[in-house]
Amino acid sequence: MDIKIADDASALGKRAGAAAAQAIRETIASKGTANIILATGTSQFETLKQLISEDIDWSKVTMFHLDEYIHLPVTHPASFRKYLQEKFISKVPPLKAAYLVNGETDPTAECDRLGKAITSHPIDVALVGIGENGHLAFNDPPADFATEKPYIIVELDQACRQQQLGEGWFKSLEEVPPRAISMSVKQILKSKIIICSVPDSRKAVAVRNTVEQRVSNLYPASILQQHADCRLYLDKSSVGLLSKNTSPIA
Repeated sequence: MDIKIADDASALGKRAGAAAAQAIRETIASKGTANIILATGTSQFETLKQLISEDIDWSKVTMFHLDEYIHLPVTHPASFRKYLQEKFISKVPPLKAAYLVNGETDPTAECDRLGKAITSHPIDVALVGIGENGHLAFNDPPADFATEKPYIIVELDQACRQQQLGEGWFKSLEEVPPRAISMSVKQILKSKIIICSVPDSRKAVAVRNTVEQRVSNLYPASILQQHADCRLYLDKSSVGLLSKNTSPIA
């Protein structure tokens, strides 16, 4: 795990977005196309802002995204499809293809549809974040590290739902859906390069567990320790609880 630390969320996003863009350009140069994963949420604001400013031939890029609430309308402010349409897809030239998770259809059928699509598009670059409870995508603890299914139906735990409320996506905890479609942990780990953006002091405990705990499904993001090319972008707030032995300044 390659840890890089910036002064603040804005600087973190610029570095992570620039690194992602470079990896995408290199992939296109070597194989003609690139398959990517995009994450959503407040942790990705600055990273996506930088990514859309980069010079990339988007017509050669196929995009997948990580997760979506089940039965949440695309018109809802918390919809991740809405997020990606507004903050990414509408701001770049047409992509080769975009596979968005539709939480308003039959979730089992949707998992099958997306699973077939991503299996035929090996991921080159994945942009992800880490939740306050340490989740990757919506794989809350104890996460399923064993399933081979690319997309799965998950139950959201209290901490995860509380985070969504705290970030202002919902008006009440009762409004936060209890279930979602999520990319599985094993599928995320199949990505050639993982760029993980984690700003803010409220993520400091999750960052410490990700980096310093033994790999465990109780700390889902700790599995990133085992990935061959995971680049963890932190800021001075999210890195605050790391020991000196695991907090290189870069």
